[in-house]
Amino acid sequence: MAEESDLEKTEPASARRIEQAREEGQVPQSRELMAFLVMAAGAGGIWALSGWFASRAQNIFRRGLTLDRQDAFDTSVIGLNLLSLGTEALTMLAPLFMATIVAAILTPFLLGGWVISPKALALKFDRMDPLKGLKRMLSWQSIAEMVKGILKAFMLVGVVFWVVSNERDNLFAMLTQPIEVALPSFGKMLLYAFMAFVGVLAVVALIDVPFQLWRYYQQLRMTREELRKEMKELEGDPQLKARIRSQQRELARNRMMSEVPKADVVVTNPTHFAVALKYDSTKMGAPQVVAKGMNLVAQKIRDLAGEHNVPVIELPPLARALHRHVDIGETVPAALYTAVAEVMAYIYQMNSFMAQGTAGGLLPPVAPVAVAVPTGLDPGEIR
Repeated sequence: MAEESDLEKTEPASARRIEQAREEGQVPQSRELMAFLVMAAGAGGIWALSGWFASRAQNIFRRGLTLDRQDAFDTSVIGLNLLSLGTEALTMLAPLFMATIVAAILTPFLLGGWVISPKALALKFDRMDPLKGLKRMLSWQSIAEMVKGILKAFMLVGVVFWVVSNERDNLFAMLTQPIEVALPSFGKMLLYAFMAFVGVLAVVALIDVPFQLWRYYQQLRMTREELRKEMKELEGDPQLKARIRSQQRELARNRMMSEVPKADVVVTNPTHFAVALKYDSTKMGAPQVVAKGMNLVAQKIRDLAGEHNVPVIELPPLARALHRHVDIGETVPAALYTAVAEVMAYIYQMNSFMAQGTAGGLLPPVAPVAVAVPTGLDPGEIR
């Protein structure tokens, strides 16, 4: 049974947990950062294009406030004038709109990049549960957002009050000024107010962004049990890996055993080791080990050799040396050439005798009872 500490989310989120959250569309978000960047882009656009905006706005106002008596009684003319003025106003504001749209698109990139997740768009009926919806409305997060919205509203009102208080005399003076003078002054006043509000949003964003990042990673924190489970999934279940290794060994053993009937000779210990050798002068530079094993595997090799009439020779030092120093599929090393050559020579002589028999005047060859194995190659030698 897991301890209580293992069930508490005390561990930082792993890289895999963060990646899974991103796949589900969960990324850090800050509405305040987006609001600041959008407003800052708007303020920067107005500042950079203020002269152009003033001249275009002045022209639009002049045309909109100028009306001939004849045009007042012609509805088609009024409609065309409104359409023309609206198109010109939209053209004037197009750069500003583009700047704010770019700022809104770039905001998620600053907090962790863009994420397009189909899972986030999937229909989830639990979101339509009124009880869960009420619970979300009364959560600390909703309350914090509401308090934040109220504070921003108060700050906006404060900025407006500050601007009006400082520019009160200029506001009254604009009432008596011609439009060519009053409009640029009013635009400058609005720009200053806008910049002040952007400054307030910057302060709010500087507070909100670290808080949102902290809350995001807090929500993704993991328990020790979850970390252990994730590590097991990444590394693989030890029992499953052991079964896979066992199956791989079994397959390799079966492939090895299929080569025993094709071998020329099996050298044994006689019971602890067995090594099957094969030599093809057209393909091999030296005899090759096609199978080897100890104990039960060695017994299986001897049994297969007996079933398929493969000669078996008991040469314990050579069997131990081949088993220790030569892997399956490798050729015999030069140090063991002489010893193996004696064995292969006996096999060829025996094959010739079996083919011709006593009719050819041949005597049965004498199996070697000992071969010279260089010192240091036999793991069973007494030192």
